[in-house]
Amino acid sequence: MHYRRLGQSGLKISEISLGAWVTMGSQIDEDISRELILHAYEAGVNFFDNADIYARGQAETVMGKVIKDLPRERLVISSKVFWPTMEGPNGRGLSRKHITESIEQSLKRLGTDYLDLYFCHRFDPDTPIEEVVFTMNTLIQQGKILYWGTSEWRASQIAAAHGIARQYNLIPPTMEQPQYHMFHRRRVESELAPLAESLGIGLTTWSPLASGVLTGKYNDGIPEGSRASLESMSWLKGHITQERIAKVILLKEVADDLGVTTAQLAIAWLLRRKDVSSVITGATELSQLKDNLASREIVSQLDDDLLERIETILDNNPLNSD
Repeated sequence: MHYRRLGQSGLKISEISLGAWVTMGSQIDEDISRELILHAYEAGVNFFDNADIYARGQAETVMGKVIKDLPRERLVISSKVFWPTMEGPNGRGLSRKHITESIEQSLKRLGTDYLDLYFCHRFDPDTPIEEVVFTMNTLIQQGKILYWGTSEWRASQIAAAHGIARQYNLIPPTMEQPQYHMFHRRRVESELAPLAESLGIGLTTWSPLASGVLTGKYNDGIPEGSRASLESMSWLKGHITQERIAKVILLKEVADDLGVTTAQLAIAWLLRRKDVSSVITGATELSQLKDNLASREIVSQLDDDLLERIETILDNNPLNSD
Protein backbone atom coordinates (compact mmCIF):
# COMPACT_ATOMS: atom_id res chain seq x y z
CA MET A 1 0.00 0.00 0.00
CA HIS A 2 1.18 3.49 -0.82
CA TYR A 3 0.46 6.42 1.46
CA ARG A 4 -0.11 10.02 0.48
CA ARG A 5 -0.08 13.23 2.46
CA LEU A 6 -3.50 14.66 3.16
CA GLY A 7 -3.03 17.85 1.20
CA GLN A 8 -0.17 19.80 2.71
CA SER A 9 -0.72 18.40 6.20
CA GLY A 10 1.69 16.00 7.80
CA LEU A 11 -0.90 13.22 7.96
CA LYS A 12 -0.36 10.25 5.65
CA ILE A 13 -3.34 8.17 4.56
CA SER A 14 -3.63 5.08 2.38
CA GLU A 15 -4.23 6.00 -1.24
CA ILE A 16 -7.11 3.53 -1.26
CA SER A 17 -9.47 3.65 1.70
CA LEU A 18 -12.57 1.78 2.81
CA GLY A 19 -15.87 3.56 3.32
CA ALA A 20 -19.06 2.51 5.07
CA TRP A 21 -21.61 4.32 2.90
CA VAL A 22 -24.66 2.19 1.88
CA THR A 23 -22.95 -1.03 2.98
CA MET A 24 -22.08 -1.31 6.66
CA GLY A 25 -25.05 -1.42 8.98
CA SER A 26 -27.48 -1.90 6.11
CA GLN A 27 -26.56 -3.84 2.95
CA ILE A 28 -24.04 -6.15 4.65
CA ASP A 29 -24.09 -7.76 8.09
CA GLU A 30 -21.59 -7.28 10.90
CA ASP A 31 -19.59 -10.42 10.08
CA ILE A 32 -18.95 -9.32 6.50
CA SER A 33 -18.15 -5.79 7.68
CA ARG A 34 -15.58 -7.19 10.10
CA GLU A 35 -14.06 -9.36 7.38
CA LEU A 36 -13.74 -6.38 5.04
CA ILE A 37 -12.29 -3.99 7.60
CA LEU A 38 -9.76 -6.51 8.90
CA HIS A 39 -8.65 -7.54 5.41
CA ALA A 40 -8.29 -3.89 4.39
CA TYR A 41 -6.25 -3.19 7.51
CA GLU A 42 -3.99 -6.19 6.89
CA ALA A 43 -3.52 -4.98 3.29
CA GLY A 44 -2.26 -1.64 4.57
CA VAL A 45 -5.40 0.48 4.49
CA ASN A 46 -5.34 2.92 7.39
CA PHE A 47 -8.14 5.32 6.40
CA PHE A 48 -11.69 4.19 7.18
CA ASP A 49 -14.47 6.60 6.25
CA ASN A 50 -17.86 6.95 7.93
CA ALA A 51 -20.65 9.42 8.70
CA ASP A 52 -23.28 9.91 11.36
CA ILE A 53 -26.06 9.54 8.77
CA TYR A 54 -24.90 6.23 7.28
CA ALA A 55 -27.50 3.58 8.16
CA ARG A 56 -28.80 6.03 10.77
CA GLY A 57 -25.71 5.60 12.90
CA GLN A 58 -25.45 1.83 12.55
CA ALA A 59 -22.47 2.11 10.20
CA GLU A 60 -20.50 3.84 12.93
CA THR A 61 -21.60 1.28 15.50
CA VAL A 62 -20.55 -1.64 13.30
CA MET A 63 -17.17 -0.09 12.50
CA GLY A 64 -16.64 0.76 16.15
CA LYS A 65 -17.01 -2.88 17.15
CA VAL A 66 -14.25 -3.87 14.75
CA ILE A 67 -11.69 -1.11 15.29
CA LYS A 68 -11.71 -1.59 19.06
CA ASP A 69 -9.55 -4.65 18.44
CA LEU A 70 -7.04 -2.72 16.29
CA PRO A 71 -4.24 -0.33 17.36
CA ARG A 72 -5.96 3.06 17.39
CA GLU A 73 -2.77 4.95 16.55
CA ARG A 74 -2.48 3.07 13.25
CA LEU A 75 -5.94 4.09 12.10
CA VAL A 76 -7.32 7.22 10.47
CA ILE A 77 -11.03 7.31 11.28
CA SER A 78 -13.43 9.86 9.87
CA SER A 79 -17.03 10.86 10.30
CA LYS A 80 -19.26 13.65 9.04
CA VAL A 81 -22.00 15.99 10.22
CA PHE A 82 -24.84 17.87 8.53
CA TRP A 83 -27.81 15.64 7.68
CA PRO A 84 -30.72 15.17 10.13
CA THR A 85 -29.75 12.79 12.93
CA MET A 86 -31.87 14.14 15.78
CA GLU A 87 -35.42 15.36 16.31
CA GLY A 88 -36.34 19.01 16.17
CA PRO A 89 -35.24 22.03 14.13
CA ASN A 90 -31.69 21.88 15.49
CA GLY A 91 -31.19 18.20 14.71
CA ARG A 92 -29.44 18.92 11.41
CA GLY A 93 -27.09 21.42 9.80
CA LEU A 94 -23.79 22.93 10.91
CA SER A 95 -24.84 25.02 13.87
CA ARG A 96 -22.53 24.91 16.87
CA LYS A 97 -25.27 23.06 18.75
CA HIS A 98 -25.77 20.32 16.18
CA ILE A 99 -22.05 19.80 15.50
CA THR A 100 -21.28 19.62 19.23
CA GLU A 101 -24.07 17.15 19.94
CA SER A 102 -23.54 15.07 16.82
CA ILE A 103 -19.84 14.44 17.36
CA GLU A 104 -20.50 13.17 20.87
CA GLN A 105 -22.82 10.54 19.42
CA SER A 106 -20.36 9.63 16.67
CA LEU A 107 -17.52 9.18 19.18
CA LYS A 108 -19.76 6.99 21.32
CA ARG A 109 -20.84 4.79 18.42
CA LEU A 110 -17.30 4.45 17.07
CA GLY A 111 -15.94 3.76 20.55
CA THR A 112 -13.10 6.25 20.25
CA ASP A 113 -12.02 9.39 22.09
CA TYR A 114 -11.27 11.34 18.93
CA LEU A 115 -11.75 11.42 15.17
CA ASP A 116 -8.78 11.88 12.91
CA LEU A 117 -10.91 13.55 10.23
CA TYR A 118 -14.25 15.33 10.61
CA PHE A 119 -16.16 16.51 7.54
CA CYS A 120 -18.93 19.05 7.13
CA HIS A 121 -21.07 16.75 5.01
CA ARG A 122 -22.66 19.60 3.02
CA PHE A 123 -22.60 23.39 3.05
CA ASP A 124 -25.18 24.90 5.39
CA PRO A 125 -26.66 28.15 4.04
CA ASP A 126 -28.43 28.73 7.37
CA THR A 127 -25.23 28.84 9.44
CA PRO A 128 -22.55 31.54 9.07
CA ILE A 129 -19.24 30.09 7.90
CA GLU A 130 -17.60 31.88 10.86
CA GLU A 131 -19.65 29.74 13.25
CA VAL A 132 -18.59 26.55 11.50
CA VAL A 133 -14.89 27.48 11.46
CA PHE A 134 -14.85 28.51 15.13
CA THR A 135 -16.73 25.36 16.17
CA MET A 136 -14.33 23.06 14.30
CA ASN A 137 -11.37 24.89 15.79
CA THR A 138 -12.85 24.39 19.25
CA LEU A 139 -13.22 20.63 18.63
CA ILE A 140 -9.55 20.49 17.66
CA GLN A 141 -8.57 22.36 20.83
CA GLN A 142 -10.67 19.92 22.84
CA GLY A 143 -8.86 16.98 21.25
CA LYS A 144 -12.06 15.54 19.78
CA ILE A 145 -10.87 15.89 16.18
CA LEU A 146 -7.43 16.29 14.61
CA TYR A 147 -8.32 17.68 11.18
CA TRP A 148 -11.53 19.09 9.75
CA GLY A 149 -12.75 19.46 6.23
CA THR A 150 -15.72 19.62 3.92
CA SER A 151 -17.70 17.38 1.58
CA GLU A 152 -19.43 18.57 -1.58
CA TRP A 153 -18.67 22.23 -0.88
CA ARG A 154 -18.04 24.66 -3.72
CA ALA A 155 -14.51 25.99 -4.11
CA SER A 156 -15.68 29.48 -3.20
CA GLN A 157 -17.20 28.20 0.05
CA ILE A 158 -14.02 26.36 1.00
CA ALA A 159 -11.94 29.42 0.17
CA ALA A 160 -14.21 31.56 2.37
CA ALA A 161 -13.77 29.16 5.31
CA HIS A 162 -10.02 29.12 4.75
CA GLY A 163 -9.90 32.91 4.69
CA ILE A 164 -11.87 33.23 7.93
CA ALA A 165 -9.58 30.73 9.65
CA ARG A 166 -6.48 32.67 8.58
CA GLN A 167 -8.06 35.98 9.58
CA TYR A 168 -8.65 34.80 13.14
CA ASN A 169 -5.57 32.55 13.43
CA LEU A 170 -7.68 29.41 13.49
CA ILE A 171 -7.09 26.04 11.84
CA PRO A 172 -8.49 26.00 8.28
CA PRO A 173 -10.08 23.03 6.52
CA THR A 174 -7.54 20.41 5.51
CA MET A 175 -9.56 18.25 3.11
CA GLU A 176 -12.56 18.14 0.81
CA GLN A 177 -14.50 14.97 -0.05
CA PRO A 178 -16.09 15.31 -3.50
CA GLN A 179 -17.78 12.79 -5.73
CA TYR A 180 -15.31 12.01 -8.48
CA HIS A 181 -15.33 9.40 -11.22
CA MET A 182 -15.14 9.13 -15.00
CA PHE A 183 -18.70 10.38 -15.43
CA HIS A 184 -18.52 13.15 -12.81
CA ARG A 185 -15.43 15.24 -13.40
CA ARG A 186 -15.92 18.91 -14.15
CA ARG A 187 -16.22 20.27 -10.60
CA VAL A 188 -13.14 18.45 -9.37
CA GLU A 189 -10.89 19.04 -12.35
CA SER A 190 -11.80 22.65 -13.12
CA GLU A 191 -12.79 23.99 -9.71
CA LEU A 192 -11.43 21.93 -6.82
CA ALA A 193 -8.06 20.87 -8.23
CA PRO A 194 -6.76 24.46 -8.57
CA LEU A 195 -8.04 25.22 -5.06
CA ALA A 196 -6.37 22.11 -3.66
CA GLU A 197 -3.06 23.22 -5.13
CA SER A 198 -3.30 26.83 -3.94
CA LEU A 199 -4.57 26.14 -0.42
CA GLY A 200 -3.04 22.73 0.21
CA ILE A 201 -6.39 20.96 0.45
CA GLY A 202 -6.36 17.15 0.17
CA LEU A 203 -9.08 15.44 -1.87
CA THR A 204 -10.58 12.20 -0.52
CA THR A 205 -12.89 11.21 -3.34
CA TRP A 206 -16.01 9.06 -3.14
CA SER A 207 -18.02 6.91 -5.59
CA PRO A 208 -15.03 6.02 -7.80
CA LEU A 209 -17.11 3.40 -9.64
CA ALA A 210 -20.20 5.58 -10.15
CA SER A 211 -22.16 3.43 -7.68
CA GLY A 212 -21.12 0.27 -9.51
CA VAL A 213 -21.85 1.41 -13.07
CA LEU A 214 -18.13 1.47 -13.91
CA THR A 215 -17.70 -2.15 -12.84
CA GLY A 216 -19.71 -3.28 -15.85
CA LYS A 217 -22.18 -5.21 -13.71
CA TYR A 218 -25.10 -3.33 -15.30
CA ASN A 219 -24.01 -3.73 -18.92
CA ASP A 220 -26.70 -6.35 -19.55
CA GLY A 221 -29.35 -4.99 -17.21
CA ILE A 222 -29.82 -4.91 -13.44
CA PRO A 223 -28.90 -8.29 -11.92
CA GLU A 224 -30.87 -9.64 -9.00
CA GLY A 225 -29.24 -8.88 -5.67
CA SER A 226 -27.23 -5.95 -7.01
CA ARG A 227 -27.36 -2.58 -5.30
CA ALA A 228 -29.61 -1.10 -7.98
CA SER A 229 -32.15 -3.90 -7.48
CA LEU A 230 -32.76 -2.88 -3.87
CA GLU A 231 -35.83 -0.78 -3.17
CA SER A 232 -33.83 1.52 -0.89
CA MET A 233 -31.43 2.23 -3.76
CA SER A 234 -34.02 2.87 -6.46
CA TRP A 235 -32.48 6.28 -7.13
CA LEU A 236 -29.47 4.49 -8.63
CA LYS A 237 -31.48 3.39 -11.66
CA GLY A 238 -31.40 6.97 -12.90
CA HIS A 239 -27.60 6.74 -13.15
CA ILE A 240 -27.68 3.59 -15.29
CA THR A 241 -28.20 5.07 -18.73
CA GLN A 242 -27.56 3.76 -22.21
CA GLU A 243 -24.97 6.49 -22.76
CA ARG A 244 -22.98 5.39 -19.76
CA ILE A 245 -23.29 1.69 -20.49
CA ALA A 246 -22.02 2.26 -24.04
CA LYS A 247 -18.93 3.94 -22.66
CA VAL A 248 -18.37 1.27 -20.00
CA ILE A 249 -18.39 -1.37 -22.75
CA LEU A 250 -15.64 0.54 -24.56
CA LEU A 251 -13.72 1.01 -21.31
CA LYS A 252 -13.89 -2.74 -20.76
CA GLU A 253 -11.97 -3.20 -24.02
CA VAL A 254 -9.22 -0.96 -22.62
CA ALA A 255 -9.22 -2.89 -19.35
CA ASP A 256 -9.10 -6.22 -21.19
CA ASP A 257 -6.04 -5.07 -23.13
CA LEU A 258 -4.33 -4.35 -19.80
CA GLY A 259 -5.50 -7.61 -18.26
CA VAL A 260 -7.41 -5.84 -15.50
CA THR A 261 -11.06 -5.30 -14.57
CA THR A 262 -13.02 -2.22 -15.55
CA ALA A 263 -13.29 -1.32 -11.87
CA GLN A 264 -9.52 -1.44 -11.44
CA LEU A 265 -9.07 0.76 -14.49
CA ALA A 266 -11.53 3.32 -13.12
CA ILE A 267 -9.82 3.48 -9.71
CA ALA A 268 -6.32 3.60 -11.19
CA TRP A 269 -7.49 6.45 -13.44
CA LEU A 270 -8.26 8.42 -10.26
CA LEU A 271 -5.08 7.44 -8.46
CA ARG A 272 -2.95 8.89 -11.25
CA ARG A 273 -3.84 12.38 -9.99
CA LYS A 274 -1.51 13.78 -7.36
CA ASP A 275 -4.21 16.04 -5.91
CA VAL A 276 -6.19 12.96 -4.87
CA SER A 277 -5.02 11.98 -1.38
CA SER A 278 -7.21 8.89 -1.18
CA VAL A 279 -9.89 7.12 -3.21
CA ILE A 280 -12.67 5.93 -0.91
CA THR A 281 -13.95 2.54 -2.04
CA GLY A 282 -16.85 0.41 -0.87
CA ALA A 283 -17.48 -3.32 -1.03
CA THR A 284 -20.13 -5.85 -0.16
CA GLU A 285 -17.88 -8.90 -0.37
CA LEU A 286 -14.21 -9.74 0.00
CA SER A 287 -13.60 -10.37 -3.70
CA GLN A 288 -14.70 -6.81 -4.52
CA LEU A 289 -12.37 -5.37 -1.90
CA LYS A 290 -9.42 -7.39 -3.20
CA ASP A 291 -10.18 -6.27 -6.73
CA ASN A 292 -10.28 -2.63 -5.66
CA LEU A 293 -7.06 -2.84 -3.68
CA ALA A 294 -5.22 -4.27 -6.68
CA SER A 295 -5.98 -1.09 -8.64
CA ARG A 296 -2.92 0.67 -7.25
CA GLU A 297 -0.65 -1.80 -9.00
CA ILE A 298 -1.65 -0.69 -12.49
CA VAL A 299 -1.34 3.09 -12.20
CA SER A 300 2.10 2.96 -13.80
CA GLN A 301 0.57 1.32 -16.88
CA LEU A 302 -1.59 4.35 -17.63
CA ASP A 303 0.72 6.01 -20.14
CA ASP A 304 -0.17 9.00 -22.30
CA ASP A 305 -1.45 6.90 -25.19
CA LEU A 306 -3.76 4.88 -22.98
CA LEU A 307 -5.04 7.98 -21.19
CA GLU A 308 -5.77 9.58 -24.55
CA ARG A 309 -7.70 6.47 -25.53
CA ILE A 310 -9.78 6.76 -22.37
CA GLU A 311 -10.40 10.45 -22.98
CA THR A 312 -11.62 9.68 -26.48
CA ILE A 313 -14.19 7.30 -25.00
CA LEU A 314 -15.32 9.82 -22.40
CA ASP A 315 -15.17 12.87 -24.67
CA ASN A 316 -18.36 14.75 -25.54
CA ASN A 317 -20.26 12.86 -22.87
CA PRO A 318 -22.95 15.20 -21.50
CA LEU A 319 -22.87 13.23 -18.25
CA ASN A 320 -19.32 14.43 -17.63
CA SER A 321 -20.83 17.77 -16.64
CA ASP A 322 -21.69 18.02 -12.94
